[in-house]
Amino acid sequence: MLILCALFALAVATLSAADVTGKWTAEVQGRNGPRTVTFDLKQDGSNLTGTMQGMGPEPVNISDGKVDGDNLSFVVRREFNGNEMKINYTGKLEGGNLVMKSQREGSDRVMEFTAKKAS
Repeated sequence: MLILCALFALAVATLSAADVTGKWTAEVQGRNGPRTVTFDLKQDGSNLTGTMQGMGPEPVNISDGKVDGDNLSFVVRREFNGNEMKINYTGKLEGGNLVMKSQREGSDRVMEFTAKKAS
């Protein structure tokens, strides 16, 4: 009976977990004003993969992506003047939106924005 209860609890937790698969867009403040950024996310259980576009001419792969309930995190790596720049993203699914924060490694500046699912 205890095993059956544990399996039921696991099933409920899995079914209630967010699925962030899809295309999400956000207006993100940049040095020259706001720009539209698009996240194309694919969730497989707790793993998250995908791309981000809008901070440069080409889409960039996300890495180290994780989903835990309504929370998600991933990393974007960009090259600038021969140096790698790592940006950490964290977010939470709230009311159908992704409320996100990004922070470049080595910087104290945190950017906050909300991404909406593209229709």
